[in-house]
Amino acid sequence: MLKFTKIERPSTPREAYELLRSSKTARVIGGGLWMRLQHRAIPCVIDLSACGLDQIEESDDAFVIGAMTPLSALESHADFARATNGVFTAAVRDIVGPQFRNLATVGGSLYGRFGFSDVLCALLALECEVKFTGAGRMSLADLCEEGYPRDVLERVVVHRRPYQASYKCLRRQATDFPVVNVAAAYWGDEWHVAVGARPCRARLLTGSQLGLESKRPSREELARALEAVRTLPFGSNYLASAAYRRHVAGVLAVRAVCEAAGMEVPAPLEGRFEDEAKALGAEGAEE
Repeated sequence: MLKFTKIERPSTPREAYELLRSSKTARVIGGGLWMRLQHRAIPCVIDLSACGLDQIEESDDAFVIGAMTPLSALESHADFARATNGVFTAAVRDIVGPQFRNLATVGGSLYGRFGFSDVLCALLALECEVKFTGAGRMSLADLCEEGYPRDVLERVVVHRRPYQASYKCLRRQATDFPVVNVAAAYWGDEWHVAVGARPCRARLLTGSQLGLESKRPSREELARALEAVRTLPFGSNYLASAAYRRHVAGVLAVRAVCEAAGMEVPAPLEGRFEDEAKALGAEGAEE
C-alpha cells in the first residue's frame, strides 16, 4: 500500500520548488498513476494540481504544454495534431483507456522516463524542450540522457516545424505495454528516430547515425537505418526476448520512416522482414 504522511498543495511552481529543496524525502506527484502501484510510505508529497500547469498555449513558434496537462487533452488538441502530423495521438490512443488518459499527465510521463513510455518516444522525435523551475530549459533528449534533476517540471515546449512524422508500435493487444515502439520525424533537414520499450527508455538516433541522407530515402539508406537501429542494446522481459525486439525495432523504424516520407517500403526489405520473422520463430515473443 502507498501511504503519504503529508500532502502539500503549493499555488506556484516556485513554492513547490522551495518545498522540494527543503526536504530530501519529499516527492513531486504528477498524475500519480504509476506511483500508486508502489508499496511504501512517503513522508511528504507535493501536489502540483493548484499551480496552474494544466494549460496548452500556442504561439507562432511553439506549443507550450503545462506539465499537469492530461494526456487526453493533448491527444484531442486538433491544432497540435495537425502541426505534428498526428504522431502524439497515434502514440497514446492505446494507453490503457480514456479514464486513465484523463488522469495521466504529460509532465509525469516525461519526467519518469519510463522504458515503456509511448509519450516519451513520440515527443523525443520532435524538437522538444522541457522547462524546470530551477534548472531552466533543456532538450528532452538531454533529459533522457542526463537523468533526473531534483526539480519541478513546469512545461514542455514543442517547437513548430514542418514535421513529417509517424509512430509505430507493437503490442500483444490493445492497452498492453508496448513490446517495442518507434517514432520517426523529418525536420531541420534531418531524420530523427526514437526507439523505445527496449525495454529500457527511448533512445534518439539522427540522420547521420542512421545513414539516412535524403528526405525520401533510398533502399540502401533504409537498409543502413535498419542495421543502425539494431545496434542499440535490447533486453528481454515477460513481453519479448531481446532478439525479437531487435528484429521488430528495425522493421518498425523502416516502416515509420517510409510512412513519414509518404512512400512504400521497398519490396526487397519487406521480403527480408518476413524471412527474419520466420527464422526467429513464434517463440521469440515468448522467451
